[in-house]
Amino acid sequence: MGLSSEAIFEIFKETEALLEGHFVLTSGLHSNRYFQCAKVFQYPWHAETLCREIANHFRSDKIDVVVSPAIGGIIVGQEIARLLNVRSIFTERVDGKMTFRRGFSVMPGERVLVAEDVTTTGGSVKEVMEAVREQKGVILGVTGVVDRSGGKAEFGVPYFSLLQMDVVNHPPENCPLCKSGSVAVKPGSRNLK
Repeated sequence: MGLSSEAIFEIFKETEALLEGHFVLTSGLHSNRYFQCAKVFQYPWHAETLCREIANHFRSDKIDVVVSPAIGGIIVGQEIARLLNVRSIFTERVDGKMTFRRGFSVMPGERVLVAEDVTTTGGSVKEVMEAVREQKGVILGVTGVVDRSGGKAEFGVPYFSLLQMDVVNHPPENCPLCKSGSVAVKPGSRNLK
């Protein structure tokens, strides 16, 4: 890999995308750190730098289409697909279920890379994988910019992330930040159920 962890962290620091505080994650867990990749991807040159590393990792896999969960994964998926010269599509949550809309579909047998910005539990990625498999796509791998699970996320296919961290997460009922009186904020894009 061309980019070191230090160089990736520097990009996150420079763009003020690594937030410290008390946050509700998409998974519903609470954490004192939040990776706001959208702040990185507002700069196309950073998106290209990070996604080129991912695209190069999967270049020999002959990917046909990159599929991402809306909204966080859209820019990542688009940029990886651009660098691989393939299609980029995304899923959206409809009535609580990740699904293809806007005329997007995966053809049976198409070779798919699932791309996400940040992985904590892998829940959104697994929902995207289910939608792809319902359309008979072949998932060759999963990727993300940041793996917050410390390598614990499992998808049953090869998984590659640029940055792997074991960030402490807490269920809301056992959150020490909540117990200290701190109020969690939700900077992500999805409403909790």
